[in-house]
Amino acid sequence: MICLINTLEKICSFLRSMWEWLLDALRISFFYVCMTAIAPIVILPLLWGCWILAYTQSPTELYGNTKNFRKDITPVCTYDIVNVYFHDPGAFTQGLVFDKGFLYEGTGLYGRSELRRTELETGKILQKIKLSNQLFGEGVTVLGNTVIQLTWKSHTGFVYDKNSFERIQAFRYPTEGWGLTHDGTNLIMSDGTSILYFLKPLTFQETGRIEVFDHRGPVTQLNELEYIKGEIYANVWNTDYIVRINPQTGRVIARIDMAGLLGSKDSGLPVDVLNGIAYDEYRDRIFVTGKLWPKLFEIAVKDEK
Repeated sequence: MICLINTLEKICSFLRSMWEWLLDALRISFFYVCMTAIAPIVILPLLWGCWILAYTQSPTELYGNTKNFRKDITPVCTYDIVNVYFHDPGAFTQGLVFDKGFLYEGTGLYGRSELRRTELETGKILQKIKLSNQLFGEGVTVLGNTVIQLTWKSHTGFVYDKNSFERIQAFRYPTEGWGLTHDGTNLIMSDGTSILYFLKPLTFQETGRIEVFDHRGPVTQLNELEYIKGEIYANVWNTDYIVRINPQTGRVIARIDMAGLLGSKDSGLPVDVLNGIAYDEYRDRIFVTGKLWPKLFEIAVKDEK
């Protein structure tokens, strides 16, 4: 009887061993079948793609000319200094325009805001009118026989007779007032955002607007403006950049890097940021200055860095 029991235990042990071997064999077979099925779907396309990249097409063929690959990046220009003129270091420049041999400048700060006509060569103030202490003066432009000036947060602008500086009209706008210029047809106004507004000169009603952008997105803090040969030049507040803007699309054509314009000696004075662009269309001259700067510069814009 004992022998029979031992024999049955050996048979059961053998059967258990056979069963475990069979399960292992089935697992290995299933893995092999799965890999055999997946390999053509996953591995072969990867190998095919690597072969194409390595042996059939160059980077230029795949992506085009490398210059075109970077064509959307906004170019950066530099400048040369052509002439240097005196500028009143007490003038907190908010607007600047050149017309028929004279500079018209709008200054800011509460209690110190003015509209001025100055002599380019000497910086001498030839005529001025003071704004009320409650107003912070901003951008200016000359249109015909008038000078138009914005204020910052008062939503109010003024029209002056260009010769007498007599105030002949006040007008309202819903945004802050920063920079002002015109293209011969419309006034163009900035409000410190990325938006430029086009206004009718007589009614000051909005006729259109554009959002200014470069390859990185919207360009904000647009400040003083000048219309130069079909482009809008704008100071970007609190930076050393002037941007050149396509007035139809809003795209920044180029940035002008004005870093280093004011020398280290002058930078040690209580000066503020770069602000103020004026253009002499008859002699093709560009003038720039800054808030509380002691100098005004005639510059020539150079090509991309």
